[in-house]
Amino acid sequence: MEALVGKPVTRVDALEKVSGAAVFGPDVKLVGMLYGKALRSPHAHARIVSINLEAVRKLPGVRAVVTGADMPGVLGGEAVKDMPFLAQGKVRYMGEPVAAVAAEDEATALKAIELIEVVYDELPVAADALAALEKGAPLIHEGLENYARISVIKPVPNSNVITVNEYSKGDVEQGFRESDEVFEDEFRSQTVHHAPLEPHSAVAQVDVGGRIVVWGPNDSPHRLRKDLADALHMRLDRVRVVSTYVGGGFGGKGGLKAEPIAVALALKANHRPVKVVFTREEVFLATLVRHAAVVRIKTGVKRDGTLMAREVKIVWDTGAYAEKGPTVCSQATAAAAGPYRVPHVHLIGQCVYTNKAVAGAYRGYGTPQLAWAYESQMDIIAKKLGIDPLDLRLRNILREGDVNPVGHPVHSVGVEDCLKQVAQAIGWQERQHHPRITEKGRHVGFGIACGTKNTKTPSGSEAALYLCQDGSLTIVTASVEVGQGVRTILAQIACGVLGLPMENVSFSQPDTDSTPFDASTTSSRTTFHMGNAVKFAAEDLKKQLAQLAASLFDCDVNQVVVDGGKAWLSEQPERSLTYPELLHKQYGAGASMMGRGFYYPKSEQGKAFHESPSLFWMYAAHAVRVEVDPKTGRVEVTRIAAAADTGRSINPVNCLQQIEGGAVHALGTTLMEELIVDKQGHMVNPNFHDYRIPTAMDAPEILASLVEAPHREGPFGAKGMAEIVTTSVFPAIGNAIEDAVGVRIRDLPIRSDKVWRALKDSGGAKSK
Repeated sequence: MEALVGKPVTRVDALEKVSGAAVFGPDVKLVGMLYGKALRSPHAHARIVSINLEAVRKLPGVRAVVTGADMPGVLGGEAVKDMPFLAQGKVRYMGEPVAAVAAEDEATALKAIELIEVVYDELPVAADALAALEKGAPLIHEGLENYARISVIKPVPNSNVITVNEYSKGDVEQGFRESDEVFEDEFRSQTVHHAPLEPHSAVAQVDVGGRIVVWGPNDSPHRLRKDLADALHMRLDRVRVVSTYVGGGFGGKGGLKAEPIAVALALKANHRPVKVVFTREEVFLATLVRHAAVVRIKTGVKRDGTLMAREVKIVWDTGAYAEKGPTVCSQATAAAAGPYRVPHVHLIGQCVYTNKAVAGAYRGYGTPQLAWAYESQMDIIAKKLGIDPLDLRLRNILREGDVNPVGHPVHSVGVEDCLKQVAQAIGWQERQHHPRITEKGRHVGFGIACGTKNTKTPSGSEAALYLCQDGSLTIVTASVEVGQGVRTILAQIACGVLGLPMENVSFSQPDTDSTPFDASTTSSRTTFHMGNAVKFAAEDLKKQLAQLAASLFDCDVNQVVVDGGKAWLSEQPERSLTYPELLHKQYGAGASMMGRGFYYPKSEQGKAFHESPSLFWMYAAHAVRVEVDPKTGRVEVTRIAAAADTGRSINPVNCLQQIEGGAVHALGTTLMEELIVDKQGHMVNPNFHDYRIPTAMDAPEILASLVEAPHREGPFGAKGMAEIVTTSVFPAIGNAIEDAVGVRIRDLPIRSDKVWRALKDSGGAKSK
């Protein structure tokens, strides 16, 4: 039954993509399509005094013009309903859309927005989260407590704090009293961009009955449908969303981005479709960024390295609107103490509005910022106590059945094996060799780190499988292919159960009119949740096929075996019928058979998102080798060993590719990527010339490996892993730099000038 599970089969969408046949968001073209453009605010915080549209309305070719005044009371957002489709009353970040135009061609639309005259009254700016917390800071949202919101959000009235999340276990003060050493440190991580190669886009049309249809590269069509319907005060069936392939997402292609502008224009376009494609600058300014975070961490330990207490306080810079910031705060804060046994824990996160680009979901969902803190501090502790950093981790690491820092028993825990594998692969024993200086005078260092991530719980997924009369199979799900290989994984699961060849499988397009509900293609949940739904649907088909065969064989259903594309009698295997033969004998004129599967985990506390303990936890470890030039501070990562716990690898090659890609992704965040915002809230590097991302030339040798700690509820034991593969790269590099030259960098990115300055302040590199 499981013949295809665990095999490195070729991705089912490979030919479609390499041939150029795959349809991405900007490829969508409809008859009579108009082209939309938005006028964006040059200010980070300002009241809108007036908008003059007279000139633009007279421009030939313009077919629709819209401002926030045309959409009173329309507010979007998944966690908090606080974001207008177009600015209403005031703007809260540089790049916020103020007005939009739809025209017959793109050139006319661009000319039209230049004719719109807006008068602003500038307001004081809060350009970072700590400034926004200060007494007297400008309020970015007056009356924020009045916004509609999900149950886990806890706003602080008359402040910029949209939510506070707190977790406790034991008595943290007692734990510090019982400790022999107490360490207190602060670590900062920067704002970075998802930087997808495909820009954001959307096509929207309102039909003659007033129904809205949206096409585009959105990672969660059912969630987008609900967001739009809620904002527009419409029934769900009045909104249809069709998702294309996604050309790079990493969390940035969900929620409301280009879609609100396209919909706002479509509502005024006399039933003609309107297409909006963002420029690269718009993608940087007005889509989504990763949260900058300030993490203060205090840890108490015994002299033998046993962790006794850990207190972590995090301030999350969520930008001008909540988006997914509050749920990042909620989920990530729960993972802030790391994958360790700690008897006394206190974790508190604050999600804070600022006059900056909106922050939200980004690969890792806040856990990389936290691992940067707790894994850097683990090395600080190890150095002070004279314990090998690997040994310190292994003494405290979570194992099967342990209770994690937020008080939940853990299952499917492969982090110990991840640590051991990366240590062996990197050559950890080389740390004992002295001196460690290359012929070019570079100092060599080794670093190791591990991390953990949860998944939003509970959430549901549903799938349908159609077995056609010729034995081919169509998989119908709303899971979106964002490059992660989901179609291949789901095909392997379905074919593994039914015993069909992969070439017999096709997929429906994610479409809220025809594909069953799925919460989202996010949170590394698809293999686990949708994988289970597809597995259940395939098992449902097998049950129906067995019943059909039993009626044709005139026997009890328990005597029938269904596998390998046919059904037979267990005692008479020569009496067999293929799936097409079964259908033909019963339904000579033609028929298909549908299997249905729905997966929703049991909930211990609540039935809404984020109300229950994580259904599964993800684990990974990284070890790196670096060379540091003490004269310039330049850091070169020469080797990365990376291991992730997959539960069970449905497709090992796909998992290894995720690990390799994640390592390079995180390398860029660690050493080079940073969105720079000045004190007035202006983003100064919204382009690929000034915002550096790693290329193939920057990729070091990557030694990827898999750990399988099967999950009792996962499909064939599998669980998610695509986000955890970035989490512990940052601290592993930071730890390796300290090992090489003796300086500890506490704020990302680790640029050469920071290393050089730290070396200068410390009196030079400490030779190893």
